[in-house]
Amino acid sequence: MSTDEGLTYKGLTYKGLLARGVGAGAVSGLLAGLVGVLVVEAPIRAALAVEQARPAEPGGGHEHGELFSRGTQVVGGVLAAVVVGVAVGALFATAYARSRRWFTTEAPFVRAVALSAAAFGAAAVLPAVKYPANPPGVGAADTVEYRTVLYLGLIAAGLLVAVGASALASRLGRWSPPVRATAVALAAVAAVVVLLVVFPATPDTVPSDVPGGLLWEFRLASLAETATLWLGLGVVFGLLVDPATRRAEASAV
Repeated sequence: MSTDEGLTYKGLTYKGLLARGVGAGAVSGLLAGLVGVLVVEAPIRAALAVEQARPAEPGGGHEHGELFSRGTQVVGGVLAAVVVGVAVGALFATAYARSRRWFTTEAPFVRAVALSAAAFGAAAVLPAVKYPANPPGVGAADTVEYRTVLYLGLIAAGLLVAVGASALASRLGRWSPPVRATAVALAAVAAVVVLLVVFPATPDTVPSDVPGGLLWEFRLASLAETATLWLGLGVVFGLLVDPATRRAEASAV
């Protein structure tokens, strides 16, 4: 069996799934970028105003100048969201093809949305609980690499929990659905609690001049942008895969 045949799902080849994943990723990335412009941009500008109002550090170490204008950064942010969406879409299509044993009865659309919701929980909600997003002006420059390692490490651990939960559900296939779902949910919750306890706290504190309302507005807006990327990916991918799967199944009869 070739690699492509091994990833075939209900008559659709891996290349077909990958093309739809890339397309869905581009659309969801663009939607996420637009949410970034329409929802996240306002708290970012408010946070920048707070940062610029701070007195310069002794020795001239505090610079308010920008290499690129704010407008250029916004456009670049939308383009970056599309690029990220394409990459995530390709990975999502691969995960969708490889996870066919986990969703043997659900329709392709439901399966795609369920998979995107699981990925959103593992790769967005979990790190947001432990390391919530902070607006500009929060966090020391010399801790960026450490914070990035912590954040990406928690995302990887969260995805492993999601994969492990799916594998556990597959192994418990002979159990009744309510008992199996309860066992898998308890195992996943226990694993998440362990991760939240084991991973160290963020090294930075929020400066006293950053309003609490602004902080929460930014964090909720950032989470909305991420939700648009993941859940939009599942919906668009499902809309692309569902009819193609039905046509492939009909032609095979």
